[in-house]
Amino acid sequence: MSRVCVIGAGVVGLSTAINIQKLLPGVSVQIVADRFEEETTSIGAGGLFRPNTGHTRATPEHVARRWAIETWKFYSAMATSDMACETGHSVSSGYIFSREPIVNPIYESIVFSCKQMSPSELTSLGITQYPYGYQVTTVLTEMRKYMPWLMDKFKENGGKVEKRKIKDLSELFGQFDVVVNCTGLGSRELLGDMEMHPVRGHLIRVKAPWIKQWVYTDDDTYFITSGEYLVLGGMKQVNNFSLQFDQKDRAGILDRCYKLWPSIQGAKIVDEWVGLRPTRYPLRLEQETLSLPQGEMKIVHNYGHGASGVTLSWGTAVEAAQLVKDSLVGLLNAKM
Repeated sequence: MSRVCVIGAGVVGLSTAINIQKLLPGVSVQIVADRFEEETTSIGAGGLFRPNTGHTRATPEHVARRWAIETWKFYSAMATSDMACETGHSVSSGYIFSREPIVNPIYESIVFSCKQMSPSELTSLGITQYPYGYQVTTVLTEMRKYMPWLMDKFKENGGKVEKRKIKDLSELFGQFDVVVNCTGLGSRELLGDMEMHPVRGHLIRVKAPWIKQWVYTDDDTYFITSGEYLVLGGMKQVNNFSLQFDQKDRAGILDRCYKLWPSIQGAKIVDEWVGLRPTRYPLRLEQETLSLPQGEMKIVHNYGHGASGVTLSWGTAVEAAQLVKDSLVGLLNAKM
């Protein structure tokens, strides 16, 4: 039996492991990671499906669109099925406000609906600082449900899990036929990939059950419904490695959200989250044959999704699984 190891248990790693199981049911798949579920960056993601060319800089648009469509097929099927409560997917409507017109956004032809708003519609909502608005119906993913569901699904399919930090890929030599690297920001240390960098984010969860829609703006002010809570954000601090809470950041997010949507004021703050989005331009999705003193090792890389981790995770996982299959076929042919 062929053996595959996936390093990393964020949403990209789990999605990749499950897709390998689906494509190659006769293969043994193991996840090795030093952080799981609540410890991962993925658990704090807002979960709004909103593919954006800015998120996939240096990736050809047709490629990003392919990944987004593949993810959408899976998420929309979950959101409209009897599994929605279990998986954390929901059909959700909201608004995108911008200072400049958004021309042919990737999501326009993918999501359930996308309609530009008239000036009178913006005015009726009290929106004066953004001249352009779009009403969008898409899918929201509640990560605190989705991440455990992915892990349960992986284990139900016979997957094995080991908690361990891999410091060098050579540690896995001879144990697996193919190693899949989904370590995100960890690839800086593991591979010396200095194109990987953090984009620090800060989110605030509040109790605001009277707000039913999400809102996103082009200057990183947004709020997203998530279960019984509302998640307020945000910020994108490039190359900031700090995971500490910052009072100024908190005050800035609250001030911007209150100005954008006054009815948020009075909502009780429940908790906060700071995370480092693992960002690379372009994200890395490719095969590699690593030459080690012991011999050659087949690697598939799938990391660097940044703020698009949830939006592109299933699509890139489908492609990564195919690369694993290609690598295994190549090994088999080499032995013949």
